[in-house]
Amino acid sequence: MRIAALQMVSTSNIEQNLAAAARLIASASEAGATLVVLPEVFATLEGLSPLAEVGERMRETVTYSKAHATNDDQSSQENNQRDVEASPLQNFLSRQAAEHSLTIVGGTIPLLTRPDGSLIEDGRVRASCLVFNPRGERIARYDKIHLFDVKVNDAQSQYSESLSYEAGSELACVDVAGLQLGLSVCYDLRFGELYQQLVALGAQLITVPAAFTAVTGAAHWEPLLRARAIENQCYVVAAAQGGRHSDTRETWGHSMIVDPWGEVLDCVTTGEGIAIADIDLARVEDIRSRMPIQQQRRLS
Repeated sequence: MRIAALQMVSTSNIEQNLAAAARLIASASEAGATLVVLPEVFATLEGLSPLAEVGERMRETVTYSKAHATNDDQSSQENNQRDVEASPLQNFLSRQAAEHSLTIVGGTIPLLTRPDGSLIEDGRVRASCLVFNPRGERIARYDKIHLFDVKVNDAQSQYSESLSYEAGSELACVDVAGLQLGLSVCYDLRFGELYQQLVALGAQLITVPAAFTAVTGAAHWEPLLRARAIENQCYVVAAAQGGRHSDTRETWGHSMIVDPWGEVLDCVTTGEGIAIADIDLARVEDIRSRMPIQQQRRLS
């Protein structure tokens, strides 16, 4: 299976961000990738506070296919069109997955509703990572659990995600063509127990859409990614924002794919780009059988 981590430098212009994402997805598909990972806030990084103004309700079913264009049922067509207009980011991800016949891990988008359908009523949103299969069907949702409320020695100084986001609480691991895919987002990377629990659910590969700051990324990004891969004996695919977005916001980039032994298979440093690599699940099982960390764990 060929995997691609897409790196972007998103702005406050959603249309431009989506165009950039579409271009990178097409390039990854042409290179033979069958699973593509977008970075955190790929469509909505800068200048979009309050996020609730661009947030979407979770659609009950999100599917894009040629059938929508040829369906003779006028009522069905009208309902689908209303869904598309009300949830352009979800529709974008669904459509891209279907058009390129690949699985997309959709970075994060702002959702106004929780997984149970209830509306977040305090003006915040969930940072939701949605996964779409090659038919354009949504097959998983993960809401970022650990929110970045941190002081950083950069031009922005204070980051307070909890002012705009409500934390999630549920883990997500989904089957993708026989691959057990675990989901995480950005700051989650610093909390090793989340990754241990994903592996306990069966994860063989864990994705990390992210927007690490330039300061924290330079210090910790690669060591954390490699540590998570090594200690959990799984592939880690990290798709990052990577560049200067405004006078006060710069992200580290260095999107990469790390194998279960901690080897970096491919990396993009700064700016737009694609890290791409072939993965072999037999390598996961070989490493786990030779060094059975999960069975030998004594503390929980």
